[in-house]
Amino acid sequence: MLFSNFTSFKPINFLLLFASMLFVGCVQSSNTDSSTSKLPYDDPEFKGKIGETYATSEMDWPEMPSPPEGAPNVIVILLDDVGFGMTSTFGGSIPTPNLDSLAQEGLRYNRFHTTAVCGPTRAAILTGRNHHQSGNGFLAEWATGYPSYNTMIPRSTATIGKLMKYNGINTAWFGKNHNTPDWETSAAGPFDRWPTAMGFDYFYGFNTGETHQFYPVLFENTVPVEPEKTPEEGYHFQTDMTDKAINWMKLQKSISPDKPVFMYYAPGAMHAPHHVTKEWREKFKGKFDHGWDKEREITFARQKEMGIIPANAQLSPRNENVPLWESLDDDQKEFYTLLYENFAGYFAFTDHEVGRLLRAIGDLPDAENTLVMYIVGDNGASSEGGLDGTVNEIKALNGIQSTIEENLERADDIGGPDTEPHFPIGWAFAGNTPFPWVKQVASHFGGSRNPMVVTWPKVIKDKGGMRSQFLHAIDVVPTILEATGLQMPAYVDGVKQKPIAGKSFYSTFTDADAPEIRTTQYFEVLSNRAIYHDGWVAAHQHTLPWRQDVAPGYENEVWELYNIEEDFSEAIDLADKYPEKLEELKAIFDQEARKYEVYPLDDRGAERLSVPKPSPLGDRKEFTFYEGATRIPETAAPNTKNKSWTMEALLETDANHKDGVINALGGLGAGYVLYVQNGYPTFLYNFFESDVTTIKSSKKLPDGMASVKIDFTYDGSGVGKGGLFTLYLNNEKVGEARVAQTVAGRYGIDTFGIGEDSGSPVTKNYTAPYKFAGRINEVSIKLND
Repeated sequence: MLFSNFTSFKPINFLLLFASMLFVGCVQSSNTDSSTSKLPYDDPEFKGKIGETYATSEMDWPEMPSPPEGAPNVIVILLDDVGFGMTSTFGGSIPTPNLDSLAQEGLRYNRFHTTAVCGPTRAAILTGRNHHQSGNGFLAEWATGYPSYNTMIPRSTATIGKLMKYNGINTAWFGKNHNTPDWETSAAGPFDRWPTAMGFDYFYGFNTGETHQFYPVLFENTVPVEPEKTPEEGYHFQTDMTDKAINWMKLQKSISPDKPVFMYYAPGAMHAPHHVTKEWREKFKGKFDHGWDKEREITFARQKEMGIIPANAQLSPRNENVPLWESLDDDQKEFYTLLYENFAGYFAFTDHEVGRLLRAIGDLPDAENTLVMYIVGDNGASSEGGLDGTVNEIKALNGIQSTIEENLERADDIGGPDTEPHFPIGWAFAGNTPFPWVKQVASHFGGSRNPMVVTWPKVIKDKGGMRSQFLHAIDVVPTILEATGLQMPAYVDGVKQKPIAGKSFYSTFTDADAPEIRTTQYFEVLSNRAIYHDGWVAAHQHTLPWRQDVAPGYENEVWELYNIEEDFSEAIDLADKYPEKLEELKAIFDQEARKYEVYPLDDRGAERLSVPKPSPLGDRKEFTFYEGATRIPETAAPNTKNKSWTMEALLETDANHKDGVINALGGLGAGYVLYVQNGYPTFLYNFFESDVTTIKSSKKLPDGMASVKIDFTYDGSGVGKGGLFTLYLNNEKVGEARVAQTVAGRYGIDTFGIGEDSGSPVTKNYTAPYKFAGRINEVSIKLND
């Protein structure tokens, strides 16, 4: 049992602990009024006496905020990109024994909903408001200058972190943060939308939609940090962040065992790239040879047998975009199966790591009074791997496909540090069984329905119970507030708050037949939209996640209608049978859309990536960087793509200190690097691994001061075209090479740095970070339109 045999932690440093206990005992108060109209609270009034000396004065320690007596620890666990029918806990084929064990001790929820895409779901979970209200109508990289889509969470939608913190509960956030605007994630900030400014005392994780699990772009609070081990030494981010989470929790309980904590644990798993060791991947060898069509049938039958779905549920119709498994050739079947075996291994590994956290929670001195809300995915399974899947996700996202033959040449490496794998769309549809559609398609439950497991030993006694009330991510915050005895204030940090849109489902903890929590909920992402109302759903599927280049427009839209009280799986479209009901629901969608700030609809996909966004770079064309300028996000670095540019480095070296990286951007998936090796200045351009161009200087770098310059003349006439790279040493041409094509969109998830190649190296010609041994006085970059 996960919550049995718990013991108190013994202090390591008695004097420190004794002093801490004295301090806590002096300042904590149980008199805090949680229904105050504002947070933070006013400074407490001094009730002592001030005389001319201490002899005629009376002390009165200020009473600091503290949570209501009996408030539980709260742990919110949120996975990424998980289909409803993937885990063994909800009838899937991927074994998740730790999630199984948790469900046996608590409750499974089979009608919990997300927004169908990650950043918006996270905004809803953190704020208790609908994602458009909190500025997250879509993702940061696709942000536009409208309040509902700028991804700048407004101060009027304060997070659960702030509510907990201001009420005396220590808070921490581990893993993924996709709620800081893309252009605010550099070391230059601003930091008022980072986790540490959103109410979390401690943050350890990454600030984008995904990260390389072997070479993560890590921050501790607001400071970039590097892993202490390499992948060869066994490093994996999932293990690292779990270690940090357990250690933070133990430290809190060592010092203040009776004080509740709030933890938001959000690993990058199961988002691509799907990184795991070969050992974990090979556990699933041959397990999915039957293909995605059969996998849907197997999962559907198991879900019925387990009671996850009603006995009268029907399997939703097969999506015509997915090729029949039996229509594939042998190479396709082999590659697609390898990708899903790798994903399954990654998922099993993730369950193992989450299990370590759950066991540590079970060892807490107040484990019985710990509320765990485990949300298994921020949206449904992802089809962003496209029709064929990939071993280089960033290459695929830039619209460049590799052949099956090329991919199979790397079969043995899939899941390792040198790959960035993602499975094809067929597995996504199978993973979302029994529902139609996938991640991003908010119109249907394949995108928006995710499993959830909740435990709280002190309160929940229906071990292994099922709950089927219709819930949404916005309901998490009000449930936590009710569980902890807190209320939402009218003002936070002096800013009037938007009302909480969610409703507490606390009643379901003790009553399987508790009344429905919500009767109406809208859904919208990329103009895929739906409205749920009193057991009916009207739905319009608009865009294809794997075709971001297509904006369908708004003429001749087709809506579907489902009675989900009778049709759990959205298998039977009733639009033609009940046209008046459909029109009624469409009108309700419009009403809710206006109420919750959904408009304007925008179905542009990739085009929104190029919409001008706020930037610390402004409209500058010339930049100067110095040593120490590392871990700069690509969006905050000079944009050298699709144009001519020049970079010049002024170096100072001696005979024994010449080698190392001068400037690098990107990683093994794609990027460029200017470096010195064996005394020879070298420039390397990595076009998605398939075309690597190297220019080695014909002369060595001299001792003393020297200039190394790379000049690129772009061919023009569109994006991603080729051009000529020329290398200069002290203004003397020492090498050149032509490239046929260049990266048009993004180099990937790695970063820009001066003096070292942090994270995933652009090339294996050196061992990262390959810090420059001499002195870099400055690196100047000039962009030419």
